[in-house]
Amino acid sequence: MSESNPSLAETIIKKATETVVNIFANTDTLSSNLTNGTNETEKFKATPEGLFLAYSSLVMMALIPIIVGSFKSVHHQNNQKESGEEIETMSTREAMLFPVIASVTLFGIYLVFQIFSKEHINLLLAFYFFLLGVVALTRMFSSLLGRFWPTSLIENETYDLNFTLHSKNSKNETKTLVLVKQLFDRELIVCFLISLAIGVWYFMKKHWIANNIFGLAFAVNGIEFLQLNKVLNGCILLGGLFFYDVFWVFGTNVMVSVAKSFDAPIKLIFPQDLIERGFSAEKYALLGLGDIVIPGIFIALLLRFDISLNRNRKTYFYSSFIAYILALFCTIFVMHVFKHAQPALLYIVPMCLVTPLTVALIQGDLKNMFSYRDHDEENTNSESPSLNTSNASEGSQSAASTPQVTPKPTKEAKKTK
Repeated sequence: MSESNPSLAETIIKKATETVVNIFANTDTLSSNLTNGTNETEKFKATPEGLFLAYSSLVMMALIPIIVGSFKSVHHQNNQKESGEEIETMSTREAMLFPVIASVTLFGIYLVFQIFSKEHINLLLAFYFFLLGVVALTRMFSSLLGRFWPTSLIENETYDLNFTLHSKNSKNETKTLVLVKQLFDRELIVCFLISLAIGVWYFMKKHWIANNIFGLAFAVNGIEFLQLNKVLNGCILLGGLFFYDVFWVFGTNVMVSVAKSFDAPIKLIFPQDLIERGFSAEKYALLGLGDIVIPGIFIALLLRFDISLNRNRKTYFYSSFIAYILALFCTIFVMHVFKHAQPALLYIVPMCLVTPLTVALIQGDLKNMFSYRDHDEENTNSESPSLNTSNASEGSQSAASTPQVTPKPTKEAKKTK
């Protein structure tokens, strides 16, 4: 594996993010009546203080991954360009099909919960998201711990993990194919152990704090890795999910039912009865990760557009970010007026689209905005590395996988994230 290829951890994160992004969109409903599967025969009425604490906390937790993920997406894009890594972005066709795929996924999940035992399904989901969460959280922690690692006290020794495949062809020539080449260090090991402990806590207790830690990690990685190449694709994606959200919330009870049944860290939750019951609270307000990741990748695109203008200010990022905050508060207000769970994208999409487009029209940047590209589209479809794998193994008669772990005690070794 050459240096230009992404690391194993980064590849896993990308694939995991692509796998769960449709599920993110399936729970993008802001609701104040989640009870963690308990009996709701007696209507719970939160105190004004409890409501304020719950919703202000949800809003703050929604803003953090958008800020962090947006700036990390800039860094990730620069790394891709420097390393020559294969670039994957959402095409116009994929943006158009996304609401359809999300609808099929949502209804499929709804049917599964109607047919099979909710407890057994959530047990499988808990294990699945335990694995994904540990990887996502390890990567997020490693980017933070790197700034505080006490190198003067503990040397951050680097290791090289290799898995190679040895094969012989018809001419009895031995060929070696590197399947995995992963650099990791002591810092990454510490991050993994911390993430593993949080994962076990979530799997065993399903505590809302552990759920939110995993949810924030998914949201940050999702905004960083899921890239829109141009503003038009973002408009198509958000516009399609606008109608998707309205239909599945107001037209049926499917989305609300799935959001309450789907016991996985794909939503941020905060107890409304925290003041009364402390950390053992049970009555939650929730915000689906779809309400964070979907607008977040569009806001991240606007940040990259701001940087491309070289004006030393981030006009479109801040304008869309403020619009997102106002949309969340508008959603909460309308929900309490009408006493019904609200599709947050109903308010987020118009605000996050109209605001930056209006600013661009006033600033005279509308043409530049729609002509902006993160990458040249003809370069985003480079040859897949999997083709080389198949060619290397052609005509093989025998194979053996050889793992090797070699310590490299050097401080200058670059950690692959």
